[in-house]
Amino acid sequence: MSHPDNLPHTLRRIGLTLGNEYAWPLAYEALIKKLGSHLNYQGRRFDFEVERLTIEPFSLREPVLRHVIIDRLGYWHMTVREWLKKAALVNDSHTVNNPFTFQSMEKHSAYCVMIRLGFDIPETWMIPQKEWDPEDDRVKVTTETYHKMFDLEDIVAKTGGYPVFMKPYDGGGWRGVSHIRNRHDLQRAYDESGKQTMHIQKGITDYEVFCRCLGCGPQILPMRYDPDQPLHNRYRIEHGFLNEYQGEYLTKLTRIINAFFGWEYNSCESLLRGKDIYPIDFANAVPDTSLVSLHYYFPWAIKALVRWSLYCAVTARKTRIDLQTRDYFAIADRDIPFSEKLDLYHDLAQRYFEAERFDVFCASHLAQLDQLTLDFFQSGEWDNILIERCRRSFPAHEQEQFIAHYRGLIAYWCKTEHDRLAQL
Repeated sequence: MSHPDNLPHTLRRIGLTLGNEYAWPLAYEALIKKLGSHLNYQGRRFDFEVERLTIEPFSLREPVLRHVIIDRLGYWHMTVREWLKKAALVNDSHTVNNPFTFQSMEKHSAYCVMIRLGFDIPETWMIPQKEWDPEDDRVKVTTETYHKMFDLEDIVAKTGGYPVFMKPYDGGGWRGVSHIRNRHDLQRAYDESGKQTMHIQKGITDYEVFCRCLGCGPQILPMRYDPDQPLHNRYRIEHGFLNEYQGEYLTKLTRIINAFFGWEYNSCESLLRGKDIYPIDFANAVPDTSLVSLHYYFPWAIKALVRWSLYCAVTARKTRIDLQTRDYFAIADRDIPFSEKLDLYHDLAQRYFEAERFDVFCASHLAQLDQLTLDFFQSGEWDNILIERCRRSFPAHEQEQFIAHYRGLIAYWCKTEHDRLAQL
């Protein structure tokens, strides 16, 4: 990248809130460095600093110096979540993802929104929690006075019959999900749910494809997914498994969901049966970014994060506090075919992501990123990361096997990426 000395300099800081993640932050930081930690944009030189953020007491008036924050903790760590909110409200930091909607728009709200917009969500019922605190006097009065007895099997019948899934209304990562085939399964799952508020959702059994789309900004990657496999083998390396209609629909669906909620790094799961597409889980705003699970698709995720975070940094993108809910609902309420609504929703999503401007930015300022990424994943630096990740993830007697396994998968990505770049 050229950087004439006479260009004014602007520093952009990118913060990462991390838990026990290992490979992806190292890969992300390495690619930023390989880009030179700077780029020239609209007559300015932008320098980038990436920092792994620590957790400590903070003043609500304290300046936040990070312009972009990629968050991986706020979904469960309350101090981090509230710091992210403060950073967005007081300091105009851009958070990936939106901490406000991620707290208030859990899976239940996401289902409601998609139903309102006209998407084909499987029939879903919410049921009251099984257990309550017997020491709470309010509970005793409320349950005895206002709670109506109900028949679980009647709820199942209203969804369309067995099989169904019972899952927490605010769940994630397949936490507490039960596949229910009969009355025995149903009663056991409800008994085990304890104080969690649950959904009962119709199971789509005769689907042809389970697809998980990973979205980062306007970038969408559909992946064939098999939830019954072990964690390291759920994403299938399969190209062309979607026809043109399915691919276009799922791409639009994922962008619409992510733009509506401000989840700029999110995954969306759908079941496909011919032209029928059933979104089943799309509130995953801390999406899977592990080498162990993503394997072949891991480089795509890292490259997408680099592109989007740098774009947000140089354009001074800010977290949108006020959503466009009514704009979407105004389209939903129009008496027009759903296919037209889908295109109008997608137009809103593309404007939210500034998709055209983003594409121009990537073509003009990050054209070398593809080759740099390919070079990195063929390097000794990356191989050392891969080895250490496997050592942290697998028992000693399996480590060599999985090191070879992941080396092979990443080498295959490098081959297919080399072939793709050769055709450009």
